[in-house]
Amino acid sequence: MGGGGTSDGGMLYHEVQESKLCAVHCVNTVLQGPFFSEFDLAAMASDLDRTERQMMLGAVTGDFLPEQSHNVSLDGDFSIQVLEKALEVWDLQVIPLNSPVAEPAQFDPELESAFICHLRDHWFCIRKVNGEWYNFDSLYAAPEHFSKFYLSAYLDSLKGFGWSIFLVKGNFPKECPITFSEASNGYGQWLSPEDAERITKSCNSALRSRPGASQSQHHSNPRLQHVQPEILSDNEDEDLKAAIAASLIDSTQEIKTEASITENENKNSNEAKA
Repeated sequence: MGGGGTSDGGMLYHEVQESKLCAVHCVNTVLQGPFFSEFDLAAMASDLDRTERQMMLGAVTGDFLPEQSHNVSLDGDFSIQVLEKALEVWDLQVIPLNSPVAEPAQFDPELESAFICHLRDHWFCIRKVNGEWYNFDSLYAAPEHFSKFYLSAYLDSLKGFGWSIFLVKGNFPKECPITFSEASNGYGQWLSPEDAERITKSCNSALRSRPGASQSQHHSNPRLQHVQPEILSDNEDEDLKAAIAASLIDSTQEIKTEASITENENKNSNEAKA
């Protein structure tokens, strides 16, 4: 199992939600550093789409439309396959928690190092750093500390509400090779555990002060903690949307070209036989 180490001298790396880039935030908080940008994941999604097209060319099924990407949407949401591919770069393996291989983690999750959680279009990670568990949900202003006893109950609650949970195993990076100034995204920051606790308490206090708000209900129901992020506005993250759109357009053109070549080859073959 991984050691649950951290980068940057015991600090916690956290990214706050930007548009619908929670998959990027999730991967980076698993790795504890600004390792990937949305453009990196978009490139991986394009590679996966290309591989899938090659496998499915000439054998289109009802639930597989080659003109569509199954790995990235136009608003920036990525598939689990993209997250797996990104983490494989760092020799980390993503395993569904309900698989037989992950059975020990189902009973003793506190002995592991990281979990990825997903429901609809939201991703976040729960990560052990310096022996302590934190919820690095990008919808939170700071990582939220979990006791090892609460960790198990929280994972069970998520499963009960329909969340998909994945175990991350392997040798986690001991330090981040990328300095913050070199990072290709500007969403993250390193916080001390004390600063994270202070920010979390401040946010919880503000939540309790809202009319009709119940902090106990907020913590007891995981669904209340994950209001879906807003869809990208028309003038927001144009570079990302343009890059993804271009990738999808290129994919469609490539499919049509490959399909046309295959069709001509089949036609020539039939004429030769005749």
